Amino acid sequence: MSNEEIPKDYDFKKEQEWEKKWEDENIYKYIGDGSRPRYVIDTPPPYPTGAIHLGHVLNWVYIDMNARYRRQKGFDVLFPQGWDCHGLPTEVKVEETYNIKKNDVSRAQFRQYCIDLTTKNIASMKADMKAMGYSQDWTREFVTMNPEYMRRTQYSFLKMYEDGLIYQGKHPVNWCPRCQTAIAFAEVEYSDNTTFLNYVNFPPAIEDSYGDIASSQESGKQADPKTEGILIATTRPELMSACVAVVIHPEDERYAHLLGKYVEVPLSHQKVKIIADEEVDPEFGTGAVMICTFGDKTDVSWVQKYGLEVIDVMDDAGMLTAAAGRYEGMDLQTCKKQTIEDLDSEGYLLKQEEVDQNVGQCWRCKTPVEILLKEQWFVAVSDLIEKTKTAADEMKWVPEHMKSRMVNWADSMEWDWCISRQRIFATPIPVWYCKDCGKVILPDAEDLPIDPTVDKPKHACECGCEEFIPEVDVLDTWMDSSISPLSIAGWPDEDYVNHFPSNIRPQGHDIIRTWAFYTTLRCLALTGQKPFDDIVINGMVFGEDGNKMSKSRPEFVVGPEEVIEQYGADSLRTWAANSVPGSDVIFDWKDIKHGYRFLRKFWNAFRFISMQIFDEEVAYEDVKDSLGPIDLWILSKLNNLNITVDKAFEDYNFAETITSIERFFWHDFCDEYIEAVKYRLYTDVSDESRKAAKYTLKTVVETSLKLLAPIAPFFTEEVYQYFSDESIHTTLWPEVHEELISEDMESKGETTVELIDEVRRFKSASKIPLNAELAEVNVYTSDDSLVEVFNEFGDDIRGTLKINDLTISQGKPEVHEKIIEVEPDMSQIGPTFKKDAGKIIGYLKSTDIEEIGAVLEENHELAVGDIVVPEDMLNIKKEIVGASGKKVDILQSENLDMIVEVIR
Repeated sequence: MSNEEIPKDYDFKKEQEWEKKWEDENIYKYIGDGSRPRYVIDTPPPYPTGAIHLGHVLNWVYIDMNARYRRQKGFDVLFPQGWDCHGLPTEVKVEETYNIKKNDVSRAQFRQYCIDLTTKNIASMKADMKAMGYSQDWTREFVTMNPEYMRRTQYSFLKMYEDGLIYQGKHPVNWCPRCQTAIAFAEVEYSDNTTFLNYVNFPPAIEDSYGDIASSQESGKQADPKTEGILIATTRPELMSACVAVVIHPEDERYAHLLGKYVEVPLSHQKVKIIADEEVDPEFGTGAVMICTFGDKTDVSWVQKYGLEVIDVMDDAGMLTAAAGRYEGMDLQTCKKQTIEDLDSEGYLLKQEEVDQNVGQCWRCKTPVEILLKEQWFVAVSDLIEKTKTAADEMKWVPEHMKSRMVNWADSMEWDWCISRQRIFATPIPVWYCKDCGKVILPDAEDLPIDPTVDKPKHACECGCEEFIPEVDVLDTWMDSSISPLSIAGWPDEDYVNHFPSNIRPQGHDIIRTWAFYTTLRCLALTGQKPFDDIVINGMVFGEDGNKMSKSRPEFVVGPEEVIEQYGADSLRTWAANSVPGSDVIFDWKDIKHGYRFLRKFWNAFRFISMQIFDEEVAYEDVKDSLGPIDLWILSKLNNLNITVDKAFEDYNFAETITSIERFFWHDFCDEYIEAVKYRLYTDVSDESRKAAKYTLKTVVETSLKLLAPIAPFFTEEVYQYFSDESIHTTLWPEVHEELISEDMESKGETTVELIDEVRRFKSASKIPLNAELAEVNVYTSDDSLVEVFNEFGDDIRGTLKINDLTISQGKPEVHEKIIEVEPDMSQIGPTFKKDAGKIIGYLKSTDIEEIGAVLEENHELAVGDIVVPEDMLNIKKEIVGASGKKVDILQSENLDMIVEVIR
């Protein structure tokens, strides 16, 4: 293609054309026939929110660069895209959109609302992903709300149930009153706030006439609030009606005399025993703690440890029940406020202190989480903890320290994983209950997926009953996504082993304790194998102000579509690539602009040399003996760059890939090499030399394109079309030519470049055009090796700098200063010599400058008759002259042992 057909500027708006062409030609399709080694990516299935954000961009650029690199390395890459549809986010959005609660319409209608919203959001996010140039095989797309995926999730439930790893039981669970569902500990987020620590007196319980503790109902008496009992400091006075004991540290001497005695709970008046436990912190509050059912995890532990009563004072919506007495029907905040007022008015409240608090909240709606006793389904996590930790050790973690997050989480697991949810839009739990005997009835595997609220068992219960109660709870959404590597592999079909474990799991560090942990645990339970070999962790994206981008701060949120509109997707991808796995990333517009400038620099360089590299085909074999030293320098650096970038991609060191390519192409190639070979393209040099330069130019550009292709797919495709009709994304990684790698040649080349740059800086500072000729340049050095290098690269030094006469010599230049002009400093001569000033001026005008110069050089003063003029009263202008007597400019290198003498 001719140079005239190459546009002056790179048009990133053409990204849309390439996006469509790639899709039409299906160039990223996974073949799977075994003809090439397989590479399987366990792709994160995002919630279909309707738009991708910069966190998605960072995560998927990591994935896509890796996928493209592996294809270039000859792998058959399985890069699917999934969508984790189920769960609270979609239901909450539907409730907001239609101004309803989940039970205001039929289950079928509510589910359809969710499906419609999810389908719309998937389409929108899919378009965003394609605009970013991600190379998924969309024929392998998986959607967790579709029947095939639900079949796998339900089958995994049945298998783990049969193996005793899933069970049903009544246990305390984390509960979201807003969403009215159980949630797992991994789904509890924590936020800091300030509250009050309330110091409340629990008076001694009243004894009956026999010395026994009587209830207030039996005795008809209540303890006096003013009677000193035990002081409790609590942040949750609204739960006092659920108080079942008071606990102190066994070695706390302040309360040793009270152990085994009873106190009366203020307001609700139940009598509770004072017990001792080493878990109590004597330094916090008063050192005495009320055990409520349930205020926190420690309450649960104590209730189970000591067999204490459970008082249900709260319903599913977070409203107080009849067990709360006078506070029945109140919400928690109203109850808390009223309780504090009552404690104060009735004399129980002694004081309040402001205190910082870390509150657990629902990770989706941000409502504070409560702990309720509920009949739920659980995964027996404790049975798999050690295996999960062993599997973590068998994986390659990038960065390595992220492994500790999963191991520490596994070690902290005190409760089993609650997997049932009181929602609608999710995979149904495939269970019925016999109406007569209550036996759990399971479907046959071949009948999956089933909805027990719609479908019926095929057979009667063993007891003969043919009526069944459907399970209306659904599965935690992590039960879907935690089998993603198995689903991608085609499990439970027998040939899934060909694609399992996955080669890589890319994900954010914020879901290590959920997605990474649950996936590892579940795959071990179902297959006995770890789910993937490598796990690469990306960080979060922060705004230019240094804070995490958040919907709560919309003024600091930048959407990828905004960046693409102004600078194109590849500029955004270079920003993402220039980051380190595991580290959080600052979004800064200057980084986007830098990436954009680099691509334009590449385009301009390509366009400039295109008139030379496409006019004839030049093969390596034709020029290998004609390559000049500057060619060998850049080709050695190119092949070393190939090795560096190859290893960086292999190690997921993405920042090293883009910075290495930019540094080489922008500085070494554009700033140095192209300038150094222009004379060989446009002046009268040998045909062999010209062809060697053309070969080198083309090789550098074509190879650099292939190294850059995983990072900037649109740009590299646009440029590569001028080289071939084939897509660059179907080509293989460029070959390394070991014979062209020379440390010695690179060192010589860098030395030569230093000399060239020294003279170019001089030209620029002296306002001399870079393409202007220099009459003579003499380089002096005491280093024998420099003389050898500069002589070897002499043609390139002369040609690049437009030097007519270049000499390289040992030693130092013979130069001296010569006075070329002397003018009187009238500000000094006038006041000093007054009427004699005219004699001085006349002498300076009438006397030969060389004579004046000789006198000043010897005496540093002038004698005009009997008048003596000091040197410092004269404005003296000098120039440096060389051995030839010609004016010279002297350049002293800071980095090399050389002095450069320039004669213009």
